[in-house]
Amino acid sequence: MTPENLKFGGGAAGTVMHPLVFIALLVALISIFVLPRKYAVVWVLVMAFLIPTAQQFYVGGLHVFVLRIAILAALIRALFSMIFSHVRAFSGGISSLDILFMIWTAFHVITFLILFSFVPAALVNQFGFIWDFLGGFLVLRFFIRDQEDIERVLRTFAFIATVLALCMIYEHVRVVNLFGYLGGIAIQPEIRDGLVRAKGAFAHPLLAGTFGATLVPLFLWYWHIGKSKVVATIGVLSGTTMAICASSSTPLLALAAGIGTLCFWPFRKYMRMLRWGVVVALVVLQVVMKAPVWYLISHIQVMGASSSSHRAELVDMFIRHFSDWWLIGTNSNGEWGFDMWDTSNQFVGEGIGGGLGTFVCFIAMISVCFSRIGKARKAAEGDPAKEWYYWFFGAALFSHIVAFFGISYFDQTRMAWFALLVMIVTVTAPALAAPVAETSDVAPIAETELLPAGSLVPDRPPLPTHPWLNTPPRKNLLGQPARGFKARRS
Repeated sequence: MTPENLKFGGGAAGTVMHPLVFIALLVALISIFVLPRKYAVVWVLVMAFLIPTAQQFYVGGLHVFVLRIAILAALIRALFSMIFSHVRAFSGGISSLDILFMIWTAFHVITFLILFSFVPAALVNQFGFIWDFLGGFLVLRFFIRDQEDIERVLRTFAFIATVLALCMIYEHVRVVNLFGYLGGIAIQPEIRDGLVRAKGAFAHPLLAGTFGATLVPLFLWYWHIGKSKVVATIGVLSGTTMAICASSSTPLLALAAGIGTLCFWPFRKYMRMLRWGVVVALVVLQVVMKAPVWYLISHIQVMGASSSSHRAELVDMFIRHFSDWWLIGTNSNGEWGFDMWDTSNQFVGEGIGGGLGTFVCFIAMISVCFSRIGKARKAAEGDPAKEWYYWFFGAALFSHIVAFFGISYFDQTRMAWFALLVMIVTVTAPALAAPVAETSDVAPIAETELLPAGSLVPDRPPLPTHPWLNTPPRKNLLGQPARGFKARRS
């Protein structure tokens, strides 16, 4: 059965706030409102990943986490910018990914409330969900507007990963989690099969390692563009260290997936063939294997005490109980079998949490991201440097997908996922907009200010012509318009 404390999110029944965290929160809030707008996202990310999620104010039954306060402050700053500085909410306009994300959020909220019959606890839970997920995405979408912002975010991630890597090394060697002294996280780390599973400020070692592993392709992109190889190198080493110190299979597989995708660069023109080859191989294996093909997951393990068999069983039960969750999700997955309440698979979690609607929207978001990257790369075909530029983001996306088979993002790791989605939209927008501009027949006329009387009107580009436009009227021998002829109007 699902533990009762997890049904609506759980959490402490009182305020947990260390004085140092409170001071850091005040500094962050002042910085978000006082510093230039572009630095607001830096403070949101720092508070998200260097403060344990358990640090909170408990107000009227609502857990007001530090990250939620930072998100709210950033949203207010964004609103002020839109009102007083006339800054557009989304750089490049609303994309298909933005629409999908909002639909995904709506599906999740509606189905969850229906599933729990709109009880007050469910309403509070989904209010927090909107605050965390939609609020976090909107903050990142507003403040990450161009490549310069992406670079700033990656420098911030490099700093965060460095701090976390050093703390996780200390945790691994001294068996003490320094973040535990802040409260809300155990000081004594988990030890499995004789290995310390360091987690730093995260809720679970898998999530800490996954955070570092999925950042490695992005740091390699930062190396590729040549802005700061020192920062990129530190980021790669820190992300790899986090994946190793977690002592878990999922982060190491995600790290291998990201680097392995980069190694497939020479085969970029054969990716369609490769994808269909994988599909055919899975079909053949389904036919010849005694167990369903998804039980291949149980044979993939890097660490000795890996629970890959649980992941395979979870997928199997998810498919077998399709009728239980497809409409609005389910809260009875704990009855499917031993430990089936532990949805350590993001795809399974999407279906159980919101039914087929959220599951399909989640898959669609991934598909749209790959589509944007593929189209942008093809638009840059012939320029290997620019093609590589987009390939790194595809590697980071695939790294997250591999991680999704081993863990669901239930803590601040989701902010790293949202940041990648926003980066992909931002970095591909210019390449996807260029073909549209090139195929346009009519050049846009720039808006001009009102000119004083007697001023000359600036020349404008000529309107498009056609053989039958502006045709002069035919005349008879007397020079008069021919009977029955009407000049066509331009």
